Amino acid sequence: MGNKEIKKKISVLGTGGWGTALSIVLHNKGHNVTLWGSTPDYVEYLKKHRENKKYLKGIKIPSDLKIISDIAKVQIETDLIVIAIPTPYVRKTIKPLKNHYLPGTPIVSVIKGIENETLMRGSEVLRDVLGEQPIALLLGPSHAEEVARKLPTTVVVASKDIKLAKEIQDIFITERFRVYTNTDVIGVEIGTSVKNVIAIAAGICDGLGFGDNSKAALITRGLAEMMRLGVAMGGQRDTFSGLAGLGDLITTCVSPYGRNRLVGEQIAKGKKLSQILEEMDQVAEGILTTKSVCKLANKYNVEMPITKEIYNVLFEDKDPIKAVNELMVREPKSEIEDIYPE
Repeated sequence: MGNKEIKKKISVLGTGGWGTALSIVLHNKGHNVTLWGSTPDYVEYLKKHRENKKYLKGIKIPSDLKIISDIAKVQIETDLIVIAIPTPYVRKTIKPLKNHYLPGTPIVSVIKGIENETLMRGSEVLRDVLGEQPIALLLGPSHAEEVARKLPTTVVVASKDIKLAKEIQDIFITERFRVYTNTDVIGVEIGTSVKNVIAIAAGICDGLGFGDNSKAALITRGLAEMMRLGVAMGGQRDTFSGLAGLGDLITTCVSPYGRNRLVGEQIAKGKKLSQILEEMDQVAEGILTTKSVCKLANKYNVEMPITKEIYNVLFEDKDPIKAVNELMVREPKSEIEDIYPE
């Protein structure tokens, strides 16, 4: 595992389930980890109870894992910064960090979404705020609940700088948390963002009582949409057959942990989006990402019928049954030509 014996000082930004889980993984590997949260009251709660009951119930946070709420203390002798913040809050959260960030410090983004206003991917938002910095992605089929319980998980670290990707691989990899490298930053970010939109569709299928045949069709055709957009934006086709494409798509569409799938399920059962959002205490990235993906599809002239119907259901109050019916009666096409357009 390369340089696994070299211990690092690492700051993880975000006390959600994923930020907490990654902090524990890194701590268990012997790194000196600091977990930062934006809410001082909740940070105090975490320090006292050593359990993230809101986002990662039942998992003990090690007593010597440092937890802080002062962003000014994040950069002190930090070798690596991990950004585990939901897309809608990334820009606002990172701006104060700029005053304390030491240029050149590597950043690992685990952001899965596309900013609505700018249509920037997570890594692009970070560079927009912090400037041209060494950034890698750590993404793939990885529910925080399973990672924290040391269930076998495989992810991908993506960076145009393969040397940086290998360094991050060495820092994170364990016997139960496997990390592969990839240089296709665009493909990895598009795959892990669009899959949240398709997961809402999967939830609608579940909520309507459809079966395995429907779910298989949805995942397959959702993958085709993801691939078309990703390739049009400059991603590599093979990426979408890998962990950040098909792998993450399957996990998100079938898992009981999936917040986006749950949103779709509740929509199908008759709840309004406003009501669902009021009841949720976590961010379902796919909701706002649906808006971004529809804009990108128009910008790159890519056909994405599932995404379009999910937009109509979420934001135009379209009946889910009607949306499904319209997808099923679309003009017949060749499967291969549709996935691999000329």
